[in-house]
Amino acid sequence: MKSRVWSKIDFSAIGMQADYARVPYSSDTSAYGWIPVPILCFNGGNGPTALLTAGTHGDEYEGQIALRNLARELSSCANLRGRVIILPALNWPAVSAGRRNSPLDEGNLNRAFPGDADGGPTAMIAHYVTSELFPLADLVIDLHSGGRSLDYLPVALARPGRNDSEAAAILRLLKSFGAPYGAITDGAGAGAGSTLYAAAEQHGIPALTTELGFGATLSERGLRIAEHGLKRVLHDYGIVTAAGAIEAGSSVILKYQSPHNSIYAPCDGLFEPFVKPGDEVKANQPAGRVYPLSSAVAEPVELKFSVSGLVAYRRFPTLTHTGDALFGLMSVMGEAA
Repeated sequence: MKSRVWSKIDFSAIGMQADYARVPYSSDTSAYGWIPVPILCFNGGNGPTALLTAGTHGDEYEGQIALRNLARELSSCANLRGRVIILPALNWPAVSAGRRNSPLDEGNLNRAFPGDADGGPTAMIAHYVTSELFPLADLVIDLHSGGRSLDYLPVALARPGRNDSEAAAILRLLKSFGAPYGAITDGAGAGAGSTLYAAAEQHGIPALTTELGFGATLSERGLRIAEHGLKRVLHDYGIVTAAGAIEAGSSVILKYQSPHNSIYAPCDGLFEPFVKPGDEVKANQPAGRVYPLSSAVAEPVELKFSVSGLVAYRRFPTLTHTGDALFGLMSVMGEAA
């Protein structure tokens, strides 16, 4: 089905264009209005197309700022040999509200793919990306961070691919981006097949996502990883020929462990962590405590890791509720999980 979202951008035209992806939305105050999702297209002629997105979750900022900085650089770039399509605030309602989910329909955009042309605003945005932008793209990068609830290892994440050829192309993209850690995952502990990069995999497009910050604020380190990674990818794929040398990246390739190995809050309480992202832990090692809210004199619940691994993330807020994810683990590729 054709997307109901539309833009004035002619993606085949040479040069720079800036407009909106207009998402139809009928509200109490605007019967025939639309939501303005910013979109920029830089076309330097023959070459690959990179589709770059951020703001899929509105409380994650490293990617949003990195793409705005990249757009400014590309606006005066004379060495563009392909096409770069940038959407730095993909879920605009969530971005403008500083929320993970859209305040219009409570939609989590990274759980909405491939979307629905006749759905709510979140589903329509996902459908537009899937139906209109994926057919243009040779590679996809969707920049994320931990948002307000997670403190994350700086990692680039990718799906395993549907065959050996796709797996090789995805691994090439991971290594080109060069985050300190790269991870192969099927997303079982999160959005599984409903994420943007999972939808790209279903279209045979090499894609990655990231986790680069924490606590709904800006990590300087995460921002630099995003900026340097984007420049490496555009250079390595021949889209932008750099005037100077591009600093090489280096990734330790990991894989997510089963979500059954993660630790979740056993009760409502106050969370005290003993380890941080990047720490290596052993089976039966103390992980932290949760102090039950229901009693000021109750003993804290002691938490332990059930297996060994590398801490991928920990919960950022101290206040926690039953079922909240407190820790997740990764392991080096080739090790048993």
